[in-house]
Amino acid sequence: METKPDTIKISTTHQEEISASHADLHVTVRGSSIFSGSEAMKKAKEVSQLVEALTSFGVKSEAVTLQGVHVETASGALLKSSSAVYRLKIRCEDLDLFAGMLDVITSQKNATLERVEWKYNEDEARERGLNSALEKAKSKAQTIAASLNVKLLGVYDLIENTFDEEAPAAFRPQAMMMKARGGAPSPEPSLGMDIQHNKTIHVTVEIWYRISGF
Repeated sequence: METKPDTIKISTTHQEEISASHADLHVTVRGSSIFSGSEAMKKAKEVSQLVEALTSFGVKSEAVTLQGVHVETASGALLKSSSAVYRLKIRCEDLDLFAGMLDVITSQKNATLERVEWKYNEDEARERGLNSALEKAKSKAQTIAASLNVKLLGVYDLIENTFDEEAPAAFRPQAMMMKARGGAPSPEPSLGMDIQHNKTIHVTVEIWYRISGF
């Protein structure tokens, strides 16, 4: 059985807060007719109205994609009068346009914003975090080795852990029900939502350094 060499264990952590770079808005549109695939984007009146409004605002048409169609029936049988709920994903590449896109969506009486999925360019932040944690570990190990009057001989083992701490979202779907839907204004106060989102990336390393004998 191999004997473990003399080691010292060093643990360091780096954390960095980053802002969302873009977002996906998940929207449902209640339609009075049933279409599927690319036909839905053109022939479902309520869907095409939303797409037209978004493109007029400056959103590229390819940023709007159909995720699914749910057919609603009153009797359990598929009839000509059956309606459909279209699930759309709308990519917001420029977050400066985010608030305006919300206005466009909320102006459509048959549309509901269900949720916002925030996206991040996080690879560079993770790499910076790892490099920072490794540099801290190396410096810390050198200080401890000097204090103990031993030499660092190399790395025996290393464990890296990374996790994200997402900021809580202040968004509830019913807050974004279309304002044109009901006539009389709702007595409930606005529930609000984030239009900018951040998260914190944590990188932790644990390193066992081999050392010369005490």
